[in-house]
Amino acid sequence: MRLPVLMCAAVCLCAAPGPAAGADRSCADLRQFYTGKGFTLAGVPQTEISGEHLRMCPQGPTCCTSTMEENLAGLSTQETEGLIREAGRSLQAAFNALHRSFDTYFTELHASSERSLQEALSPLGPLYSQNTRLYGDLYADLRQYYRGSALNLDENLSDFWSRLLERTFKASAPTDVTLSEDYLECVAKQQETLRPFGDVPRDMKAKVIRAFVTARSFVQGLLVSAEVVRKVSQVSLSPECVKALMKLVYCPHCRGLASVKPCPNYCANVMKGCLANQADLDPEWQNLIDVMMQVASSFSTAPSLDVVLDSIPARIYEAVHFLQDNMDTFTAKVSRMCLSSQVSDLYSKLREMRLYWIQLPVALCSKVVAGVNSQDKCWNGITKARYLPEVMGDGLANQINNPEVELDITKPDMTIRQQIMQLKIMSNRLKNALEGNDVDFQDASDDISGSGSGMCVGGQCPRSRPGLYAYSPDNNRVRGAATSHPGLRGLLLLLPLTVLLLQR
Repeated sequence: MRLPVLMCAAVCLCAAPGPAAGADRSCADLRQFYTGKGFTLAGVPQTEISGEHLRMCPQGPTCCTSTMEENLAGLSTQETEGLIREAGRSLQAAFNALHRSFDTYFTELHASSERSLQEALSPLGPLYSQNTRLYGDLYADLRQYYRGSALNLDENLSDFWSRLLERTFKASAPTDVTLSEDYLECVAKQQETLRPFGDVPRDMKAKVIRAFVTARSFVQGLLVSAEVVRKVSQVSLSPECVKALMKLVYCPHCRGLASVKPCPNYCANVMKGCLANQADLDPEWQNLIDVMMQVASSFSTAPSLDVVLDSIPARIYEAVHFLQDNMDTFTAKVSRMCLSSQVSDLYSKLREMRLYWIQLPVALCSKVVAGVNSQDKCWNGITKARYLPEVMGDGLANQINNPEVELDITKPDMTIRQQIMQLKIMSNRLKNALEGNDVDFQDASDDISGSGSGMCVGGQCPRSRPGLYAYSPDNNRVRGAATSHPGLRGLLLLLPLTVLLLQR
């Protein structure tokens, strides 16, 4: 950084020409110079005075009072800080110009690529026309990322390909096939593993991420650099620097040496001292500029920035065309994977439902009871104190000693008992199915309505089906007895229900 050298050249201009020193020197030139800087002549001496009062300038004959010294010190500080800010504004303007130039270039590349979507993808027919929002969302996400949004570009691109896979698969399915949302979601998840679009998503993702990451980082680098310059240029000079600047710039005027310019090395040391903290920026500043130069150079390295953005629509078309050509193979693979996936999902969801009825009391209580730490300060039904009775077990039979709810355990709710019967019948059907025995799916309500065992359809009962009768229905002895004794026939009809109830 060459700012100290530039500052030395600038501060030398602050000196005004004056006459050479004389024996009994007048202060007329200084008085004129002083008023030219905007100060009044009040207290300004006509001729040199003793300089023992000076704190910044060398002591000796002088035309400056203590007040003048302080005023000129403040002026030298103000002028130097102004020069620093002016230099900073020039550098800021340069960075801002670079930012505007690159931003215009990149956003036009992005817009041009988006405009070419229709031309590139229109051969896809409805797969393009009915999904324009999907493609538009991709470009919107890329635009937001470039503008600094906290999007995860990798995840967003993966999501785009998954959604495109789902819609392409759905569009290619026969019209008489209905695909569930769960199945389509499973299909979409196969994008990474089965690679239905070939190598296009992986290749395009790598190139697009590289292009947008470097572009976004580059514009952020330009903005950060300009902001660093702005903030550092506003840093106030230290009191020690103020004294050194006064001595450098205006003490010669006080001594009648206005025409004598500062020595270069002297000025350099003053400015290096005043800008010592700023100079510590140099290693990282140079490092940042070097990296930004490398990034700028990479934009033209194959694949170049413009090629990557321009190729997005064509790569999407290539990917969809690849899937369409290989749809049968993909369908076969995804069918195997998604059937097993859905079965696993069914198992886990059913497992979660297993304890529903015995967990229901606890779930209901969780909405109204006091916290665990308030066991001694809760309502126990009588007062604010600990609840001492033990918690009952689950089910009607275990409520015989329930201190809070009086129940006749010999009178179960018949609706619930009927539903228990339904569960038993359905369990038996499923167990039979596991053993390879055919089962019917007659309306469940018939199973408990007294219309029979629920094992026959349309009056036809499979001969090999395990029944619930104590004896085979075609046993002549039983059939004859049932015919001659109506009461016995009614008892036999109730027997299956009785057997099932006794099994609980």
